[in-house]
Amino acid sequence: MLSCSRKYAAQKGFTLVELMIGLSILALLVLLALPSYRTWIQGTQIRTATESIQNGLQLAKAEAVRRNANVQFLLTDTDPVATNVGSAVPSVDGRNWIVRIHQPDGNYSAADFVQGRARSEGSSNVLIAASQSSIIFLPLGRVSPGVDSDVTVENPAGGSCVAAGGEMRCLQVRISAGGRTRMCDPALSLATNPQGCA
Repeated sequence: MLSCSRKYAAQKGFTLVELMIGLSILALLVLLALPSYRTWIQGTQIRTATESIQNGLQLAKAEAVRRNANVQFLLTDTDPVATNVGSAVPSVDGRNWIVRIHQPDGNYSAADFVQGRARSEGSSNVLIAASQSSIIFLPLGRVSPGVDSDVTVENPAGGSCVAAGGEMRCLQVRISAGGRTRMCDPALSLATNPQGCA
């Protein structure tokens, strides 16, 4: 027989008031973190696009040396697939890129396609601003014509690079006439910071 003096075990759990307070605090923290999260996502997309362009340029240079042929890096808005290698339209603000064996007469076939990358691959929300839409690497790895050029990757909301202390910074890929590629921050001075552009 059960004794009346036996106490019930303490119930464990949250009351409705405790649950509402906890959810309110969580909602407040999410609202405070949201702007930082958006900035982080945009900064990640800028870095991804810049690294992709630098990798494409390095691939074009390596293929030129390996094949002992002129190889072209092309910024374009055309889909970067082998079937479009001949119809790709150069664009200084193109967010896709194609690496192809350069044909001086302009007659390209699918066999000339080396590699391509679409903007949808991790960096759809960035702006590209290049000094040249097409860069041709010679068999010795140099650039033709022998001039320096650059590609800047920017935040679409701002459209211009912010100072180094700002929330989001642009990045740039510099290509020397000798074929050297270098990623840098245009908001920083090269004299005071090795990550700076000039």
